[in-house]
Amino acid sequence: MLTLVDDETLVKVAEVLGQEEAIQIIYTLKDADEITDDQIANKTGIRLNSVRKILYRLYDHSLVSLRRSRDQNTGWFIFHWKLQPDQLEGFIMNQKRYVLQKLDARLSYEKNHDFYHCGTPGCKRIPFEDAMELLFQCPTCDKPMMHSDNHKMVTILSQKVDQLRKELGE
Repeated sequence: MLTLVDDETLVKVAEVLGQEEAIQIIYTLKDADEITDDQIANKTGIRLNSVRKILYRLYDHSLVSLRRSRDQNTGWFIFHWKLQPDQLEGFIMNQKRYVLQKLDARLSYEKNHDFYHCGTPGCKRIPFEDAMELLFQCPTCDKPMMHSDNHKMVTILSQKVDQLRKELGE
């Protein structure tokens, strides 16, 4: 059925949205044209409540669609789920835009601040303004703090930001 998206990409997205159970649900959806949440729970052995939570999470990202019908005997609604692999690319692009926004903010922060560190592994780097208030003494281990060069961090962040911008066509 799926020719637009490879299994590896589908699995990675499922992992992000719901770990191992989401992967099982994705594979079940992939093998069926349309399937109910009850049928998914029976095939995977996952509790119905968990199946529904994961399906709604996938639905929130438009990765699955649903059709609602009414059971003639009970009057209850039955939800029929279907995988929408064509929406996967849009989801990935949105995630990349989100990551780009976060990396851009971090890059700006790194460029606009000087940092100080005591040299002890596990202690945090402190921006100049905070280090000055602490009289350049580490708040964790009380050692004196020295200027910490963040040029390497700025370079790595710049490369990642540039890479994501190219991928997004910006």
